[in-house]
Parts: sequence; structure tokens; C-alpha cells
Amino acid sequence: MRWFRSLALSLVTLLVTHSLALADFEEDYESKQWQEVEVALPVAPKETNLLPFYVSAATSNRFFIDISTLSVGADGVVRYVLLVLSPEGGRNVTFEGMRCESRERRIYASGRLDGSWSKARKNEWIRIQDAYANRHHAVLFLDYFCPFGNIVRDAAEARNALMLGGHPDNKR
Repeated sequence: MRWFRSLALSLVTLLVTHSLALADFEEDYESKQWQEVEVALPVAPKETNLLPFYVSAATSNRFFIDISTLSVGADGVVRYVLLVLSPEGGRNVTFEGMRCESRERRIYASGRLDGSWSKARKNEWIRIQDAYANRHHAVLFLDYFCPFGNIVRDAAEARNALMLGGHPDNKR
């Protein structure tokens, strides 16, 4: 009987200790807020660094990533300069970030014709939508930077996906 009480007491102690440790882990996990690293604006894109990517037949715009600006931050954000050219000659240059974990994107700055940057007025993350028109962010998310929702390891992997026309994991 003494042996049984000792075993029961040991089990109760073990369960209480395990429960407390699990509660501490969950509290630590939930209390750790995602923190974005400080971002420096890149140099203006150069034509030699522009790599085109296909969006869809529904748009006549052409889309490019400046591969010299591609980076994967310690905060889990893929950053890049995007250039969109319209058939009429319109040009839109933005420095952007994409979070694969939350399927969000944001614009840090817009490019000016003189090569300088204008910081974005809206300083917020926006959910990436897979809309029929202007779906270039969804394409970058799904086909290049976040295959199956997982962030690429580094800028080289992102560059390789762009050069191949899609991430190799998507082609299996």
C-alpha cells in the first residue's frame, strides 16, 4: 500500500510539473510578438538587374523584380523592388515586403523618376488576395517566394525560382 501511495504521489507531482511547464511554454509562445526589422531603402532599380515574371494572360502589363534587391530578413519577410510596366508606357516602381507566414504584403516606398524614393503613406500590412486582375502579389506569393505557404530560405532561392519561372517545389 505504501508503494502505491508513493507511486500515486509521484504521478501527481509529475502531472502538475508537466502542466505548469506546458502553461509557461504556451504563455511564452503567445506573448512573443512578431517584430519587423528596420528596413533601409535600396538604390533605384537598374535595367540589368530586372528579371521578368509571368502573371497571367488577363493583363498586358509586364512585371519585373530587381534581383539585386531581393532579401529574406531575419523577421521572415521577403523584400524586393517591383517594377510594373503598362503597354502605354506607365511605370510603377515599389519597394515591398511579403510575409509568407501571414500571407501579407506591404509597400515601404514608391520610386520616383529621378531614382529617389517616396515613403509610403500607409504603413500597414495588407492581406494578399488572389484576384483575377492585378494578381501579381498572389503570383509572387504562390509561385515564387512562398511555395505552399513556406518562405524561401534565402535570396538565392527566390532568384532561382524567378529564373526558373516558378519555385521547384511547386513543380513536383
